[in-house]
Amino acid sequence: MRLKTSLSKEPKHILFSCVGWTTADELYSCSDDHQIMKWNLLTSETTRVVKLPDDIYPIDLHWFPRSIGGKKQSQAESFVLTSSDGKFHLISKLGRVEKSVEAHCGAVLAGRWNYEGTALVTVGEDGQVKIWSKSGMLRSTLAQQGTPVYSVAWGPDSGKVLYTSGKQLIIKPLQPNAKVLQWKAHDGLILKTDWNSVNDLILSAGEDCKYKVWDSYGRLLYSSQPHEYPITSVAWAVDGELFAVGSFHTLRLCDKTGWSYALEKPNTGSIFNIAWSIDGTQLAGACGNGHVIFAHVVEQRWEWKNFEITLIKRRTMEVHNVINDAVDLLEFRDRVIKASLNYGHLVVSTSLQCYVFSTKNWNTPLIFDLKEGTVSLILQAERHFLLVDGGGLYLYSYEGRLISSPKFPGMRTDILNAQTVSLSNDTLAVKDKADEKVIYIFEALSGKPLGDGKPLSHKTEIVEIALDQKGLTSERKIAFIDKNRDLHITSVKRFGKEQKIVKIGTMVQTLAWNDTSNILCGIQDTRFTVWYYPNTVYVDKDLLPKTLYEKDASEFSKNPQIVHFVGNQITIRRADGSLIHLSISPYPAILHEYVSSSKWEDAVRLCRFVKDQTMWACLAAMAVANKDMATAEIAYASIGEIDKVQYINSIKDLPSKESRMAHILLFSGNTQEAETLLLQTGLIYQAIQVNINLYNWDRALELAVKHKTHVDTVLAYRQKFLEDFGKKETNKRFLQYAEGLQVDWNKIKAKIEMEIAKERERAAASPTVRASVTVQQ
Repeated sequence: MRLKTSLSKEPKHILFSCVGWTTADELYSCSDDHQIMKWNLLTSETTRVVKLPDDIYPIDLHWFPRSIGGKKQSQAESFVLTSSDGKFHLISKLGRVEKSVEAHCGAVLAGRWNYEGTALVTVGEDGQVKIWSKSGMLRSTLAQQGTPVYSVAWGPDSGKVLYTSGKQLIIKPLQPNAKVLQWKAHDGLILKTDWNSVNDLILSAGEDCKYKVWDSYGRLLYSSQPHEYPITSVAWAVDGELFAVGSFHTLRLCDKTGWSYALEKPNTGSIFNIAWSIDGTQLAGACGNGHVIFAHVVEQRWEWKNFEITLIKRRTMEVHNVINDAVDLLEFRDRVIKASLNYGHLVVSTSLQCYVFSTKNWNTPLIFDLKEGTVSLILQAERHFLLVDGGGLYLYSYEGRLISSPKFPGMRTDILNAQTVSLSNDTLAVKDKADEKVIYIFEALSGKPLGDGKPLSHKTEIVEIALDQKGLTSERKIAFIDKNRDLHITSVKRFGKEQKIVKIGTMVQTLAWNDTSNILCGIQDTRFTVWYYPNTVYVDKDLLPKTLYEKDASEFSKNPQIVHFVGNQITIRRADGSLIHLSISPYPAILHEYVSSSKWEDAVRLCRFVKDQTMWACLAAMAVANKDMATAEIAYASIGEIDKVQYINSIKDLPSKESRMAHILLFSGNTQEAETLLLQTGLIYQAIQVNINLYNWDRALELAVKHKTHVDTVLAYRQKFLEDFGKKETNKRFLQYAEGLQVDWNKIKAKIEMEIAKERERAAASPTVRASVTVQQ
């Protein structure tokens, strides 16, 4: 990826100060010559909008946000201009000064609208940070300090303000008495800062000639090497994937993790101000020598299996098939904004249309018009893809048919990215920004909330989510990383009862599901880990460590990211931008395939061929999950779990199908479901016995009393249990029912034998009786 820069032959200004985009092709600029100029990139025309009064020397410009109250305007209509005389000016698109407000003593160094357009923050040489209403009325003075404040930015929810103070960065919430976060960020004066609403990351640039990337807690994620000259400007692209850095004769394009894609050395002087266009395809810089520099992002690359696609010009893509070296050129009517290549399809969004190509045929794309111009995210699944824009979420089939458009209360689509949205063939998951502990889960085909309609909620804030891609809808799983960097997994099909959220990893930096089987990989602490069968946690938790593949991750350096996990190939991007390709064993994926087709004999044969304990452990868990106890017995025997083999054998000897089913559930630790199953099929004694075996005495007595049977059995076992440990009865309920009761073991044994005989008779009479309860894994 690189920047293609262009400069006009003659500078249009004297000394530059600021630039701002109204649409993706129209830019306004102003400078110390008091002129506001309009640049049209489609016609390459430059026109003067207005000449400001001679006493106004502009410093900063920021357009009023385009989306207000959920309604998106086609273009911005007014902007705020700050100036050296201590005022800010509200100016219309036509150049009329609507209002001038005395704001600071000395120059107003920066002014920024919040994302909703309801408030304006200004900072000045007097060290004050002030909040103003939309109409320019002072609401509050947020901070006062002894040094000038050079730059300011709003937090993603418009509830906090980030500003500079000498070498320090300060985050101050608008609520009074809320905790203020302050840290030393640079060794020199901080000149510029920016805070992205999508990835929640902060940029800072200073006179120490470095630029740095921080998270919203003030933790350093990246620090550049010192440049030759001070860094005079930094700016995030709207989607938070890229940022630009400006210095003397220097323009740099960087990834959000900090490493540099491209370095340009234009003849510009210092670049004082950088503004990204609304669609994130180009940027403009205000240069010290009076020029405006325009730079387009080109040469983005997408890879999938044997295809490599490069955006060679703004409207042209090159497709390279590395197997036969065939090259195809794809031409578009408008410039390309976003693209995604996966599952045998290339999806490209331009400013007005969406193109869907099949990798089998590049000549005949399917084309449909877009409702909203700027697509900010494309996600693909095997059967369909998702487009995210400022207006909403839209799910399309690869034939171009709109399938659904899910919505939830307070939805803000402009701040969604690949970490906060996940798509599978039947499910869509979206992390809520208003409450970061909540994930909304939708049925893909209807766009309605899944299950009982309640969102999935966790006890701490969630950072990243990912849905598995294969298997049945009823078994769909979602993995997510929370703020503490713990990895959790849970089922998305939820009716009534709270679904169990299980922790399967700690200190996890990044994760990805495989595209063809439900294998999960992640980097946790210093280890690269692959969970070959994550569902093991719901089947036999003790078995989970045996189903993992682990490898030392020190070669990936700090903060690596998993780019994709296709087939048995994993691509990881290191912090310096280099890509590392890893291969894992292909056998677990083949095992998943056999099990999904119920080819148990083939699965056993594969494990015997591979002779790997991990494979046997995966097969054992898969067999128990699918209630195939014969295969489970072979697999457990192969990994030396003799106690489990004996238990499986004891399950086989049970007289009725219901009892066997209940004990399989018990084997997986689902006590409640096992008991419910036995009670619904009338096996009261067996339900009581299950609770006695688990030493769940209160529940055993409760069932016996409720069904008026085997109270003496429960009391006898309880008495024997206490005698074995030399204890006396202290439970009031047991004392109450034990009054005047003599334990007769012969009588109890006879009753138990009678219950077993009764169950055998019943099983013989109706061998095809099925349990009427749905067994939830």
